[in-house]
Amino acid sequence: MLIREARPDDWPRIWPFWHRIVAAGETYTWDPGTSEEDARALWMSPAKRVYVVEDDDGTVVASAYLTPNYGGPAAGIANAGFMVDPGRAGRGTGRLLAEHVLAEARDAGYRGMVFNAVVETNPAVKLWSSLGFTVLGTVPDAFDHPRHGRVGLHVMYRPL
Repeated sequence: MLIREARPDDWPRIWPFWHRIVAAGETYTWDPGTSEEDARALWMSPAKRVYVVEDDDGTVVASAYLTPNYGGPAAGIANAGFMVDPGRAGRGTGRLLAEHVLAEARDAGYRGMVFNAVVETNPAVKLWSSLGFTVLGTVPDAFDHPRHGRVGLHVMYRPL
């Protein structure tokens, strides 16, 4: 698999799984009805470094972004978002992409990475924990999960 920086023409290959994941309403705090135009602005913002993972046949199977979480004197703390095509889950793509983005963040001079709202029932919590992230706190009953009802949102952090 190849990990590279995304190009504007990658968006049509990201959108189908981005939409599927967000519309499911289980792992992201974005509106499940987010339009494609708004989704593109969120994910492909010029303020973000965006990456894609291409399978051996050139299919985009995952994407991530890297951006400062805060501004000014706190701009040394990164934030990132990750999406793996659900049809390609369980193959190590998320871990590979996460390790890549963490290295990119370190190389860019970030001192740490924070995730502001990780749905506590998200299977990725196990991945983030295995990569050294810790739960700093949980906002209880903050997320209306379509299957589990009200669940918490973790704030997770890892120094780089």
